[in-house]
Amino acid sequence: MILKNPLTEMFARSPIKPMEEHITVATAAASELNNFYKATINEDWDAALASYNKISDFEREGDRLKKNIRLRLPKSLFLPVPRSDLLELLTMQDKIANRCKDISGLMLGRKMVIPASLQTAVGTYIDAGVATVLQARKAIHELDELLETGFSGRELDLVEEMVETLNDLEQTSDQQQIVIRSGLYELEAALPPIDVMFLYRIIEEIGDLADRAQKVGSRLLLLLAR
Repeated sequence: MILKNPLTEMFARSPIKPMEEHITVATAAASELNNFYKATINEDWDAALASYNKISDFEREGDRLKKNIRLRLPKSLFLPVPRSDLLELLTMQDKIANRCKDISGLMLGRKMVIPASLQTAVGTYIDAGVATVLQARKAIHELDELLETGFSGRELDLVEEMVETLNDLEQTSDQQQIVIRSGLYELEAALPPIDVMFLYRIIEEIGDLADRAQKVGSRLLLLLAR
């Protein structure tokens, strides 16, 4: 009969791997936005629906993982970081996939097509948002190594550099939003007012995607500082 070491069992239930799995699912949802956007430009609504369904599946999988992490997260004193901090980080991660579903759902429901003169800029804007999410995932995937080093040393410096890059990417997204909003302003008179309203909303929500990814990095740094 094989006896199980209770300490080994305890640390085998570390939430770090599930947290990394969760951010990977959120990143997959963000990456699918590129395919969704291309489908809307082509007014291929069947392809857009297929992409939306993929994003919805990722969002549901993220919710499932979130629920499992919350249920199984140890309440003992043996967690490497405060339980409340991990739960807050998880909430930040989860908002990424939710925003992806919001963006694609609104555009699909209204069969929204970005004005031709803004399509390239908006495509680049979405790329910037996805890049920010990818950087957040990269930082979260360093949690294992951080745990091994006791949240110190070169590994901590590396994560801080990653989060600094993450902040820069979010700033890039903000700057792109300003340019796109300015371009839309010039087109307002030629577009139906209701379309203009929803276009501004979509522009804001795409920017919020980068903002949510940046908040993952900020929450990670706060967790490491405790």
